[in-house]
Amino acid sequence: MKNETLPKNLSTPSYIFDEDIFSSQIKLIAQFLPNIPLCYSIKANPFLLKSIPEEISHVEVCSPGELTICEESGINLETIIFSGVNKTEDDIERAMNDNVGIFTAESEKHLRLINECAAKHNKKVKLIIRLSCGNQFGMDEEELKTFINQRDCYQNIEIAGIHYYTGTQKIKVAFIKKELEKLDSLLAELEATSGFKPELVEYGPGLACNYFADDSDAIDQQLLSEVAVELLAFAKKYPLGIEMGRYMASSCGTYYTKVEDVKKIHGINYAICDGGIHHLKYYGQTMSMQVPPLKILNPLHNETLDWSLCGSLCTTADVFVRKVSLTGLDMGSVLQFGKCGAYSVTEAPVLFLSRPLPDIYLYSKEKGLRKIRHRIYSDSFNRY
Repeated sequence: MKNETLPKNLSTPSYIFDEDIFSSQIKLIAQFLPNIPLCYSIKANPFLLKSIPEEISHVEVCSPGELTICEESGINLETIIFSGVNKTEDDIERAMNDNVGIFTAESEKHLRLINECAAKHNKKVKLIIRLSCGNQFGMDEEELKTFINQRDCYQNIEIAGIHYYTGTQKIKVAFIKKELEKLDSLLAELEATSGFKPELVEYGPGLACNYFADDSDAIDQQLLSEVAVELLAFAKKYPLGIEMGRYMASSCGTYYTKVEDVKKIHGINYAICDGGIHHLKYYGQTMSMQVPPLKILNPLHNETLDWSLCGSLCTTADVFVRKVSLTGLDMGSVLQFGKCGAYSVTEAPVLFLSRPLPDIYLYSKEKGLRKIRHRIYSDSFNRY
């Protein structure tokens, strides 16, 4: 919802997530990657779960809480890829009862528990093994090869493929090309040594979202077009699936916060807002030195000044932007920050200082603006 004026009756601080923009972004990805199944990782923004368009084939779930959100949303639970580094026996039992479509395994324990649970339910379930990129997630190549070679030992599991994700905000096609070459080499070896052919190679390219350039959308689309060449070439050899979160959701979110106080200290103009970094977090905004998409929705005069935009927390770290030139800012001004549809709503330190969690709105041209979460007063979480 790219507003130039303040939406009627909007409270601050708050988020608006534009379902039309979210859907358009996914459709754009699908145009560049035709016939490749797309997976939305809901950790990026679970509030968009009911807004996912038909181009999404799978939903990645990484925790029991996310599974609860899916259960209560009414989505088809068979579209779920049940992932996560820590799966307990109870988690697996619950996902099995939900008939999730695909399990992931990040360890021998996962394989054993999923196989045992499937046996108890007299089922055979699909599973993909996560390949580690050198951190705590997944298995290394040798262990993965061992389990695929021993796959007949797991009578109630169909090892259907591999899951590979190495991180986010990749800005160079060369990084992704190198990862696909690694997967190609591994899969060729598995076919040669054990006759294993995957039904699914679930890959998270981790495409970068540019938050700080004026032409950020064009930069993002150019990266997608270049990466698509590599992904489509890989998809000709293997049944590729693409998992994304940030790249799908970032552009659909806006955050609104009101200036409650203004002051000048040692020659620096400070604006104190009713929000803060407990609500808004941009990946890579080191020391708040970069300026994300930002507008004043109700300029109150014609004076242009340099401002340091700060939040309501009692920490010097609570700075949205350390220096930005703005016209018309004063007490009562409402600031709109764009491109915050992914992660800010869940990743920022929302309980710090017991400040409220913002209102959340969804917007679409068809349904208009509607509030889906009212303000939550977090002091209730921080006391006994």
